[in-house]
Amino acid sequence: MLSSDAFHGAQEVPVPGKMKESETLLAIIGGSGLTQLSTLEVLRREVSRTPYGEPSGALTFGRLLGGEVVFLARHGYGHTIPPHRVNYRANLWALKAVGAECVVSVASVGGIRPDCVPGTLVVPDQILDYTWGRANTFFDALHTSVRHIDFTHPYDEGMRRRILDMAHEAGEEVIDGAVYAATQGPRLETAAEIDRLERDGADVVGMTGMPEAVLARELELPYAAINVVANFAAGRGTSVQGIHFERVEQVLQEAMLRVRNVLTRLCQQ
Repeated sequence: MLSSDAFHGAQEVPVPGKMKESETLLAIIGGSGLTQLSTLEVLRREVSRTPYGEPSGALTFGRLLGGEVVFLARHGYGHTIPPHRVNYRANLWALKAVGAECVVSVASVGGIRPDCVPGTLVVPDQILDYTWGRANTFFDALHTSVRHIDFTHPYDEGMRRRILDMAHEAGEEVIDGAVYAATQGPRLETAAEIDRLERDGADVVGMTGMPEAVLARELELPYAAINVVANFAAGRGTSVQGIHFERVEQVLQEAMLRVRNVLTRLCQQ
């Protein structure tokens, strides 16, 4: 049996506090296809330093139809950081430190489940983690007590419901619930690997959902995701013989217009 100290140690990793009082600040982490928000009224950009190094780029503060937002491009604003090199700890720490109170992650995925076709928006509710070698916790410093967090439901249900409600109000069709498989990357998967993921219960596959989700949970940041199906996963649909990258870009451009529509509605709440 685990003692209570295993869950709540006397010496815990310090969590960054809110730096200023303001209205609720929504953080948006953009992935492939969303390196900037064209509808964002930019107020300022801020370079951050954290105990875990530098985030992927400067934090962009602004407003979407009056709602306060801080935006961060996960792969850098030139899309130069591969999934396994993203400094997830610095990214989440920096967002928490500037006062973010909830996080929406936007990421492209491959569709495994038959209804997860290219162009579909998905709000996942579960995760399978196949990544390795990534700094995946804040609780690994020497001389700190071991801390375990509950990760039964990896996405914040309140945030998920807000996204789904705003999508409905915006007239955008989304899939409610899917199992997201996080793979190491940066290469895409083999058809046999996708077969295995399907047997494991995965519905979509991406490369950045972990450890991002668990780090947000450790910082007590409500976190949910909008997945954009950019292509059929390897061995599925039009990807039976291979991924057609020229089509992926077009799909992302069209789908991100719908994502921005949902995010704008979300910022009005």
